[in-house]
Amino acid sequence: MVNDRGPLLGLLFYLYSEKIPLKKNVSTIIFATIWLLLITTLLCIPGTKFPKATWEDKIWLDKWIHVFLFMVLVILWSKAYSDKKNIRNNTRKIFFQIMILGFLYGILMEIVQEYFILNRSFELIDILADGTGCFIGYLISIKRFLKS
Repeated sequence: MVNDRGPLLGLLFYLYSEKIPLKKNVSTIIFATIWLLLITTLLCIPGTKFPKATWEDKIWLDKWIHVFLFMVLVILWSKAYSDKKNIRNNTRKIFFQIMILGFLYGILMEIVQEYFILNRSFELIDILADGTGCFIGYLISIKRFLKS
């Protein structure tokens, strides 16, 4: 029997089912979960709530925000799942899985925006920005949490 868990619980269940050890620092997991909920909320704001064409469009501020949000998302979840007892390759694999899940989450949110959020649309450039943020977060996580 399939259990409908929702995206957040699905992510947590997947990572748990992979036998990925969590740090005992629960506050990191709570903060990562709050960040995920914040991103979900921001990406579900109806398009009518945004100002019309402004100077921000010229510097693609929206895309830089996507990069930042998803970079932090990957870093926070990588911190939550980093474990000093793991061998280096296993932790790198965990970080890679988190990066891929973050990227898939970004694609899912673009689909949600297209079909369920008023005045929002599916944009490939947003997916590119989300993926870039996930990749940068992955690289930072490796550098920061895989110190010898």
